[in-house]
Amino acid sequence: MVRQERALRTRRLILEAAASVFDEFGYEGATIGEVVSRAGVTRGAVYFHFASKRDLAQGVVEEQFVQDGVPERACKLQEFVDTGMVVAHLMPRDPLLSAGARLSLGQDMLDDFGGGAIPGWIGRLEALLVAAGERGELLPHVAPADTAWLVTAAWTGVQIQSQKLTGRTDLERRVASLFQHLMPSVAVSGVLGSLQMGPDRGARVVAEVAAAREVAEGGDAEAGVARAV
Repeated sequence: MVRQERALRTRRLILEAAASVFDEFGYEGATIGEVVSRAGVTRGAVYFHFASKRDLAQGVVEEQFVQDGVPERACKLQEFVDTGMVVAHLMPRDPLLSAGARLSLGQDMLDDFGGGAIPGWIGRLEALLVAAGERGELLPHVAPADTAWLVTAAWTGVQIQSQKLTGRTDLERRVASLFQHLMPSVAVSGVLGSLQMGPDRGARVVAEVAAAREVAEGGDAEAGVARAV
């Protein structure tokens, strides 16, 4: 177990270092040597976990989907909005998300990378919309697959424009505005009035998740003490 935990920590360390390298230099400009330097590990350790630079880039893209960034909600459209707002909050702060966006949208990756993270985000949003439809939260004309595709495309466009114009400093405000414009065409009136779509929504959800994690970790520690006694 100790060896496995150490390997997982090393893998995460390599991914974080690789994300910073890909985000700074792009796929073509990134080198395994720079990843090794930033991670503070051996080249052999990198190749133990990732067979190639492409495999490492794929790992960076996939890592964003294993993080528990958005709690489940009774209202699935709130969860839908929270997903977009949390990513807007974290992208300027989390190299894994920022690098995932660059790898997914970079011209040097389009032919070889299958859209990067984009299909994953479309699939996640579509699943939330399907669940929202089952709960009666959607207007009759809403087709989950089409809406997920369009919202992902619109979110991506907002992110690119925010990056170009302000270095993403206004990303949360712009994404909040996007949802405020789009959700009246998606949500039934009873749900629309309850949706929280302010620019600070992502930060509040991230704080909620962090607090829940602290409580869970504290409970695990107390259980361990009880077992030892």
